[in-house]
Amino acid sequence: MSAPKRSGAIRKSKKGPSVGTGGYGRKALEGKGPTPKAEDRTYHKAYRSKELGERAAAKRVPAGKGAPRGRTGGRAKNAEEMVTGRNSVVEALRANIPVKAMYVAIRVDVDDRVRESLKIAAERNIPVMETGKPELDRMTDDAIHQGLVLQIPPYEYKDAIEHAESILSKSAKGHISNAPLFVALDGITDPRNLGAIIRSVSAFSGHSVIVPERRSVGLTASAWKTSAGAAVRVPVTRATNLTAALKELKRMGVYVVGLDGDGDVSLPGLELATEPICIVVGSEGKGLSRLVRETCDQIVSIPIDSAMESLNASMAVGITLYEISRRRSV
Repeated sequence: MSAPKRSGAIRKSKKGPSVGTGGYGRKALEGKGPTPKAEDRTYHKAYRSKELGERAAAKRVPAGKGAPRGRTGGRAKNAEEMVTGRNSVVEALRANIPVKAMYVAIRVDVDDRVRESLKIAAERNIPVMETGKPELDRMTDDAIHQGLVLQIPPYEYKDAIEHAESILSKSAKGHISNAPLFVALDGITDPRNLGAIIRSVSAFSGHSVIVPERRSVGLTASAWKTSAGAAVRVPVTRATNLTAALKELKRMGVYVVGLDGDGDVSLPGLELATEPICIVVGSEGKGLSRLVRETCDQIVSIPIDSAMESLNASMAVGITLYEISRRRSV
């Protein structure tokens, strides 16, 4: 007895002509292009691995360099800096630079610099971590660290306009004795120049240093050291666009004065010294950029004896701030 046939188990072949698809079948066969790589498919584990790798890379900073010179936007502006080497570490600690942690190599060869660094770290309650040399090499991208490394937290920049508004408000209410005084940097990339300018602003009762977000130096360990502690007292504020920030300061009643060797006004004749004022200084090589120069209310020059000589940015700012302070005290 043969087994009964199951319904649907056998397909009958069609004979004769069949109705076409009108081209839809051919289009369906064309597909949607090549298959994406596994790391580009959001549901694939390779995508997650790539994402984690990118995040880890974003946290890595070249040792002893901090944010790349001339770039402060994006990831770099919030990066932590690693100070490496015994001389650099002990000098940074002596300058009272903010420190997140100090790393010391296991079985490090102790000398006077290491002893002093450990002493200052203990006095300031800085966490000290004993770390193997391979880990220190990895943390510092194989920089010469001599078994001693400082981790510097990123500087928290205030918004330039918000801070200026606060200072102008305090001035209007009589909460500060001298007229608002700001210094803006146009294309300054040397951290030592920034540190020296901060020191001068502090010495002559200025209220902030304004740096643009792009193509400008940030407050690195080198700038902290050069400021000799003044960076604790004078905030460094940031402007997304320097020209736009200067225009906003003018709208708020602040006079904007640029420093340049070809100025219309000689520094001793600066009549705006007693008003709310922002001094703008450019780089030693290029000077003020065109848009910044056009935004200034006045361009002021500092008279010097020889046409062959020029002043660097920090020296020019120091002389100008002294003259402003002198005229305000008259």
